[in-house]
Amino acid sequence: MNIFEALREDHDTQRELADALIQTHGDSDKRDALFTRLKNELSAHADAEERHFYVPLMQHDLTQEKSRHSVAEHHELDELVEMLETTDASSPGWLVTAKKLHHKVFHHLAEEEHEVFQLAGKALSETQKESLAGAYRREMNKRIETA
Repeated sequence: MNIFEALREDHDTQRELADALIQTHGDSDKRDALFTRLKNELSAHADAEERHFYVPLMQHDLTQEKSRHSVAEHHELDELVEMLETTDASSPGWLVTAKKLHHKVFHHLAEEEHEVFQLAGKALSETQKESLAGAYRREMNKRIETA
């Protein structure tokens, strides 16, 4: 497995969770469980991805700008998650913010997969791609287990 395959697996999980979240209604156990799972997934993924994908990419001129942009988008996602945490889950505003988060997650993942991955494929060696995947997967597993 290379880093792109490892990241795509988690991206698919994030898309599924974001889709399910905006289908929920009111202050329900289902909404709470999906939000908690998505929040934990996004946080673990961003931390592991920044350490094991973006930090190495920032060392290359070809991928430095896109890497910085993607890390900035992680912070935008964090801000939307924080807004959801402080909004009453039964209010209409909660779903409005959840839909903004959904849109941002899908935008961010598409941009990574269609732009960043293409450049990273040129900047990283095959050995690096496999080594980064192992390190990323180990950190993700550790973070998800302790969430």
